[in-house]
Amino acid sequence: MSIRMDGQLQKIDHGALQANQLVIISLNIAAFVLNLPWLAALVALVMLTGSVFSVPGFGFVYQAALKPLGLVKPEVLPDNPEPHRFAQGLGGVFMLAGALSLFASLTLWGWGLVWMVAALAALNAFGGFCVGCFVYYWLTRFGVPGFSKTPPVGIFPGMRPKGMVSDER
Repeated sequence: MSIRMDGQLQKIDHGALQANQLVIISLNIAAFVLNLPWLAALVALVMLTGSVFSVPGFGFVYQAALKPLGLVKPEVLPDNPEPHRFAQGLGGVFMLAGALSLFASLTLWGWGLVWMVAALAALNAFGGFCVGCFVYYWLTRFGVPGFSKTPPVGIFPGMRPKGMVSDER
């Protein structure tokens, strides 16, 4: 997902992040339509695992299918990986809470959390605004320990950075 660029920012493939979000959206819709709480739990597990390993959880779908087929193109931009990792982990926690709620027969609460994650992933994938990244940058601003990165210069916190670094990965 990232390669060290200069002092602070790294090269982040936002195409991989977008593919991750598209898969999350698709699987969450499928879980709801087919009433499959275990699929919501699987999405949570993949998101949390991706956060632990600092990669987009469904990045393997991007590498194996979406990128080779040209459905999602690389978009390597100077950015911080930490807010994206935090956002994916926070989404994974909400997905896990949703899945556990579904298993506990709290269907309205459970599907509400699953749909919230899908909606926020859609905002990021189609609108270029990452709510989890925005939260990360605000936690930095408030001086919360463990949150130290600031947005790239000239970029509103949570917005996708501008300017292509490279289209190759």
